Amino acid sequence: MSSPDPQVRASQSAEVRQRRNDSSPTARGPVVAVTGAASGIGALLTQRLAASEEIKQVVAIDERRGDVAEAQWHILDVRDPAIAEKLRGADVVVHLALDLDLESDPAARTAYNVRGTQTVLTAAAAAGVHRVVLCTSAMVYGALPDNDIPLSEDAELRATAEAAGVGDLLEIERLGRRAPRAHPGLNVTVVRPAVLVGGTDTSLTRYFESPRLLVVTGSRPTWQFCHVEDLVSALEYAALEKVDGELAVGCDGWLEQEEVEELSGIRRMELPSAVALGAAARLHRIGLTPSPAGDLAYTMHPWVVSVSRLHEAGWRPRWTNEEVLAELLEEVAGRHTVAGRRLGRKDATAAGAAGATVALLGTAALVRRVRKARGR
Repeated sequence: MSSPDPQVRASQSAEVRQRRNDSSPTARGPVVAVTGAASGIGALLTQRLAASEEIKQVVAIDERRGDVAEAQWHILDVRDPAIAEKLRGADVVVHLALDLDLESDPAARTAYNVRGTQTVLTAAAAAGVHRVVLCTSAMVYGALPDNDIPLSEDAELRATAEAAGVGDLLEIERLGRRAPRAHPGLNVTVVRPAVLVGGTDTSLTRYFESPRLLVVTGSRPTWQFCHVEDLVSALEYAALEKVDGELAVGCDGWLEQEEVEELSGIRRMELPSAVALGAAARLHRIGLTPSPAGDLAYTMHPWVVSVSRLHEAGWRPRWTNEEVLAELLEEVAGRHTVAGRRLGRKDATAAGAAGATVALLGTAALVRRVRKARGR
């Protein structure tokens, strides 16, 4: 990551440009296009690639211009077929223009994610790009009680569309598998991060905003995290074609639920499976929580993954699970969530004073009020 100071950053950028203009072998690196380059993971990757001597040029694509001046920017929607012309001359495309916001309309989110990926794959092939890197999630393996710990990267994808956004990710994976058959000469690399932390907001990060950690009776939770910095470095490996195929990325090893509770200092609240799943389903059905009941499976059953392919390529995570958990707890400090629903300050005070059980009862009362109002 470059310095945040504008003068230092400008000096560094000038030095990188000068080195790229030299006749050294590093100046003959790939041209890499990044979609979703103006924010989030896309912005971090664009900045990292722009500062790399191994990259010849970065083409940045988004609906608005980002802050990386060294990149060549194209402002358009990734669903626009005109993107094919913008990709001409690129060697690799890293597709990160995805909507995974919990608050997005699910139908609109799916339409954007699937159509965007389909358009990028088709446009890349038409433009002569030889590799596309897709980023999904290790959630596609599914969280199941009989999962191996860790799962092989070649393990069957057994997830269903019952968790938020997972249906989109499974469809993106399907498009990625089909693309090389439909477009000979196009290679697709898929990167699957574990629980992503670092400026992210997901049902799994919100789990740690609760006054108590919900544990379903008889479940076997295991936790493996991935810091965004490690994901960005893994995506750089893929863009430089140091690794290919389907690969997982995350911290080495995992944490048991008891370790998470000890490290976080947050006590558990244990509920029977039928109660937890039934309440989650009802709350989501009437629109009180953004997370469907299927999200609970990822806090109940193991879905830890091996990161052997990246290791074999020489990549190592900079973060440990313990360090990422500590950063996550710092990020969510002051936020209060029950059953995936963010509470206002007044509700949060009550939840903190009375505990998660009272908060859940309060949510149940809210359900009854909504039903009563709808029945009028």
